[in-house]
Amino acid sequence: MATESHSADAAASAPGMPQLDFSTFPNQIFWLVVTLVVIYFVLSRIALPRIGAVLAERAGTITNDLAAAEDLKLKAVAAEEAYNKALADARSAAQNIAAETKAKIQADLDKELAKADAEISARSAESEKAIAEIRNSAVESVKTVAKDTAKEIVAALGGSADAKSVTAAINARVKG
Repeated sequence: MATESHSADAAASAPGMPQLDFSTFPNQIFWLVVTLVVIYFVLSRIALPRIGAVLAERAGTITNDLAAAEDLKLKAVAAEEAYNKALADARSAAQNIAAETKAKIQADLDKELAKADAEISARSAESEKAIAEIRNSAVESVKTVAKDTAKEIVAALGGSADAKSVTAAINARVKG
């Protein structure tokens, strides 16, 4: 049993976890401070400058991209203004061409209307002249027929009429 009690005493007297052993705390604190100082110097001298350089490069790239985007936006606005101006000029030119064409067509139409009016007036004058000739010839024909008829009627009734008196009677009747 002695071996059992000796092994139980050894287990009880054996330290547990070394980091919880108070006799090693000063040594652990010293190495903790050394490790933290080394990590601080490594980070401040090597890693953080590299990270800072990468961040600065990214910030510069973003700034350059934003400036380029602003320039492109200004160019797009200028291009849109130029497009709108060109569109307005084209519309104005189209309206001018349409107005010129309309005026030319109107002038041609007026010219043709004047020509047609002149032709109509000439034909109308010719028609009136022809109608007047037809009336005159019709009146003369009516007078001739009336003279012949009047002579025949007077002769049929048993009278005699001279040509002068028949002509005078017909002329008086025709005049109204």
